[in-house]
Order: sequence, then structure tokens, then C-alpha cells
Amino acid sequence: MGVYPISKARQIAEEQGLDLVEISPNAAPPVCKVMDYKKFLYEQKKRDKALKAKTTKVVIKEIRFGPNTDDHDYDFKKKHAVKFLSDGAKLKAYVFFKGRSIVYKDQGEILLLKLAQDLEDYGKVEQMPKLEGKRMIMLMAPKKK
Repeated sequence: MGVYPISKARQIAEEQGLDLVEISPNAAPPVCKVMDYKKFLYEQKKRDKALKAKTTKVVIKEIRFGPNTDDHDYDFKKKHAVKFLSDGAKLKAYVFFKGRSIVYKDQGEILLLKLAQDLEDYGKVEQMPKLEGKRMIMLMAPKKK
């Protein structure tokens, strides 16, 4: 390994049957390396694929309530919410107001806050309940184990 003029470096690469690859063009003098370029690309693609496989995909599960959801339905949906958060998925709980039921928006907020309180062992609230159109939405993220 040494510092060679570009013509000598090309000659060395040709003799070895390899490619001359420019590593950092902005350096003075530019840095080049003798290597098998196709093999380099293959290994880089393999590294990128391994990194992509390690990243976790965020799954968002939704649970829908009405403003006057009774206790049995609430418990049933809460059980599902516990399962979703335990599996590591984010939870989007929302109260959907149909027609004139929008006048019960305080009941919807109470319902979502009650859900957040019941699920505090399994997840934490990322976004407090807020009204968006005819829906009041709350987001929860699972707690780290």
C-alpha cells in the first residue's frame, strides 16, 4: 500500500484483475482503492438488508368506542387493548360521534381517560384525547419490558 499517481494505480488494478474505486474524491489527493467493485456492492447490499431486518415496524391497532359504550363492551375492548399493548403494538383508541351524539364529547373524553388509567400498567399515553372532526382520538404506546 502506498501513494501512487492515478495512472500507476490503474495499472496496478489491471494487473490484479480488479477495479480502481474512488473512496473520497474531496480529499487532496483523492483516495482510491483497488477492489472487486461487484463484490463490494454485493456486500453493501447484504449489510443494508441486515440493517433493514433489524428495524422494528410500528404496528398501530385501533379500538373504537361510542360515547355511550356500556361497561361490558368497555371491558371487552379493554381486554383487546391490553393484548395489543402487551404484544408491543401502539394503540389508537377513539370515540366516534354519530349524528347529534357530538353533544356528549365530555363523556367521550371521560371514557378515554378511564381507559388510559386502566391501561397505565401496560402502556403510556402518547397523545391525550383530542377532538378531530367527529372523532376523539387518544394514542398509547406500550411500556418497555
